[in-house]
Amino acid sequence: MDRIRGEFIDIIEWTDDGRDTIVWRFPRYGNEIKMGARLVVRESQVAVFVNEGRLADVYQPGTYTLSTQNMPVLSTLKGWKHGFESPFKAEVYFVTTRQFTDFKWGTQNPVILRDADFGMVRVRAFGTFAAKVVDAAALLRELVGTDPQFRTEEVGEHLRQLIVSKLGSALGSSGVPLLDLAARQDGIGQQLATALTLELSSTGIAVPRFYIENISVPPEVEAAIDTRSRMTITGNLDDYAKLQAADAIPIAAANPGTGGDALGLGVGMALGQRIVQSTSGTAAAPVPPPLPTAPRWFIAVGGQQQGPYDESALAGQVAAGNLTRTTLVWRSGQATWQPADQVPELTPLLADVPPPLPPQG
Repeated sequence: MDRIRGEFIDIIEWTDDGRDTIVWRFPRYGNEIKMGARLVVRESQVAVFVNEGRLADVYQPGTYTLSTQNMPVLSTLKGWKHGFESPFKAEVYFVTTRQFTDFKWGTQNPVILRDADFGMVRVRAFGTFAAKVVDAAALLRELVGTDPQFRTEEVGEHLRQLIVSKLGSALGSSGVPLLDLAARQDGIGQQLATALTLELSSTGIAVPRFYIENISVPPEVEAAIDTRSRMTITGNLDDYAKLQAADAIPIAAANPGTGGDALGLGVGMALGQRIVQSTSGTAAAPVPPPLPTAPRWFIAVGGQQQGPYDESALAGQVAAGNLTRTTLVWRSGQATWQPADQVPELTPLLADVPPPLPPQG
């Protein structure tokens, strides 16, 4: 029946009814194609003629009548034998040139990176990528061969293995710290897409888009990141120890074996002390209170407020004659301005200052 149909069917075309076929070979009995047959190549397709194992002609989207005028290579190979009238034998492969966007990738084994903050770190990653055929002839020579229906699953595993091999070098050469990888995923994805396209150029496949959906680290590294974040929030080790102790209090209180809230509080405080001792190597020394601040004084000179002065500066004002027994002074805590000789704190400074002269009369 195929041979009978071949006598009448003179239209060579392919309407893709699936979403995973990259290359499809047109079925003809004995691969006979009549001279004058019509070839229909749709958008996102190219047609490749292979004659006796040799690639002959490549047709871009359009409608063609197979004759000597538009088959220069194949006509040169076969036309002289039959005077361009008899059927010729050739295989016609349709190649999809649209993007295949449903490829997924992931690291089965972790990739080891050297990070400035955490040292040697194992990371895993996964995402998606798109692939498309940019050179149909190279694809047939390098990957398809004589496969009558070449699907994405046949090349997907090869692409995933290539991605994993390139991922480690891309992450390592990026110089991006582990904590900044999430913010730089797009840039790393573009870098990988370029590297993969270059690597696959001999097979006629390009990777126009590469997406990193997630980069994860082992649980112990996640715990270290969380610890560092909490220490940054608390500000110092002492506060962090207190925070740890506070976290332990509800745990101890909820445990019947601790003996209630009082014992839970003791356990939490003891845990905080142990954390401080284990990190510093010695018991935490008592922290003295802050030094007292010297009072700040203001004086009235010529009806103008001057200051503030500390006690040593006030001694200079006494020597300059600006501060006398009757000079009005004020500092924080006083309700109103007062003469200097009525303020007990200033008595030592005014010891050598004579009182005002009595009235002359």
